Amino acid sequence: MPQTALVSGGSGFVASHLIQQLLAAGDTVHTTVRSLGAAAKVAPLLELQKAYPGKLQIFEADLLKPGSFDAAMKGCDVVYHVASPFLMPEQIKDGRTQMLEPALQGTHNVLASVEATPTVRRVVLTSTVGAIFGDYIDVLQMEGQVLSEKYFNTTSSVDYNAYHYSKVVAEQEAWRICGLQNRWDMVSINPGLILGPSLTPTSESGSLFLLDELLKGYFFYGVPDLGFTTVDVRDVAQAHIAAAKTPKANGRYIVAEKTMISFIDMARILRKVHKKPYLLPRFQAPTWLIRPIAPLFGLTPIYIKNHFGIRFAVDNQRSLGDLGLRYRPIAETLIDHYRSWAARQAK
Repeated sequence: MPQTALVSGGSGFVASHLIQQLLAAGDTVHTTVRSLGAAAKVAPLLELQKAYPGKLQIFEADLLKPGSFDAAMKGCDVVYHVASPFLMPEQIKDGRTQMLEPALQGTHNVLASVEATPTVRRVVLTSTVGAIFGDYIDVLQMEGQVLSEKYFNTTSSVDYNAYHYSKVVAEQEAWRICGLQNRWDMVSINPGLILGPSLTPTSESGSLFLLDELLKGYFFYGVPDLGFTTVDVRDVAQAHIAAAKTPKANGRYIVAEKTMISFIDMARILRKVHKKPYLLPRFQAPTWLIRPIAPLFGLTPIYIKNHFGIRFAVDNQRSLGDLGLRYRPIAETLIDHYRSWAARQAK
């Protein structure tokens, strides 16, 4: 049945796809942005308003401001709390102010508004696989060396792997708050590295930043021995909706492919469609060659030791069974990602 939903952070990479899918399904959507005056960020939402007259309302809200989400949440059945900064290590200068405070305080403020809104029955929280593990090496200590929802990240801190730390702290706090009452329940979506076409050209998502570096040729001389758990942004949006509308959905859901993909394999796929294929690396650089320049990319020796050359399997069975997901092939995701990126570059 159609619902009225709040989507926080509507101008973001995931949220914009989620809003589009909700509107296409006949739902009424309220969404928030930090500033209604940010024309570039709001423009894609205004286009959706025109495409779905009377179905999308845009509100101004600040993750750090108590009560900021009250007006936007009024009359909503479900809340999708998507808004939270995602930056790659080299983008983070201050883990506390850039990562932890908006993630944790934003979760507090959104859930305080949920408490004040009697119509809300379910919250879908956007978390990450980074709330399950800190470094890749952590997964090797899990049962069968398989990534599973039953674990929480215990190795990250505000000074080391700040993005993962902010997400595990925020998710655990959300579960604590949820457990203090019984009017609304919560489901957590824990996606891998989210790739695919962007509907908003101003997104600051770390996954877009990472692929931007690859597509621009920053790794022309060779890529590090890194693999990634990946998922298409459209599948992540679908997972959120299924989590909200499937009564039996509960707990945490890893939303990612079963197998990792390496940086060099990404390059091989993208070389087939890239207008300047010579920009993409053909070789995987040995780790000893990467070490001297690693600080330029925000990579510490411990990060290299705990990530490079490590692969693990992903248990995504709950997302397949409970949520009915069928993951897009990674080649389709990467090619669509490139075409979206190239279209933005051409403007």
